Parts: sequence; C-alpha cells; structure tokens
Amino acid sequence: MSVAVFNARHRRTGTLWEGRYKACLVGDERYVLTCQRYIELNPVRARITDDPLMYRSSSCAAHLGQRAGSLLTPHPAWLALDADPSRRATLWRSLLDEALPNEQLAEIREYLQQQRALWPRRLPRDGGSQDPPLRGHTPCAPPLKAGK
Repeated sequence: MSVAVFNARHRRTGTLWEGRYKACLVGDERYVLTCQRYIELNPVRARITDDPLMYRSSSCAAHLGQRAGSLLTPHPAWLALDADPSRRATLWRSLLDEALPNEQLAEIREYLQQQRALWPRRLPRDGGSQDPPLRGHTPCAPPLKAGK
C-alpha cells in the first residue's frame, strides 16, 4: 500500500512517518523495564487499543507467553522478574495494568527527544559518582530544559 492510498483511506496528509527515528541509551537495568513498559503501553496511550496484548506489532504477547515461536530475545532484567515463566508473565501483566506515572513518561520523552542517555542521576553509584559506567560512551548531561 502506498502512502497516498493510506492517506486517502485515513483522510490524512503528509509523510507516513513523522520526523526522524530517535533512540535513547538506557544506562541502568532499573530503567530497562520502565522503558519496556513505556513501549508496550504506547498503543494504549495512543488509544489504538485498551489492551497492549491485542496490539499485534508489540512484544507484549511474547512477554506474556501468548506468542509461540517469537524471535524476541528477552532482556536479563525482564527474565529476573521471576524464574518461572508463568509467574513472570503474571507479574509483567500486573505491571502493564498500571499506567506509568506522568513524571516517568515526561522523563523518558525528554531524554528520547534529545537522544541522551537515560540514567538515574539522582541515584549515585560506586561511592557517590553520579556518572553512569557506560563502557565506550561519554555520560550525557540531564536533558536541556525548554528555552535554554
């Protein structure tokens, strides 16, 4: 299907993909699951579906054990939720049933927009150093505030 056909069918104009792809380095495993929840809950926030499991283009079904033969490689932080796959899926489902707090949404979006490393600077590591130990990467400053 061409963009013109898609636009005509959905009564819209412009390019199919708005803006450039953006990525954000996640420098702490505590944030991996938050970012994973952010991604899997995107279709719910966009009002595409009420249940992230029903969104076919999501990794949610694989994480909940509902998609056999998935090519997904689970992150160690997700596997660490529970050793038992059934209990892990139940725990993940309970996390997906809770909306992310607005503060976390804003923080993820702010770092993503500026393509900066997402790191909990307020949680010192290794005796007080606030710089993330990211091998091969220079730590990024917190995101710039609008107007600065």
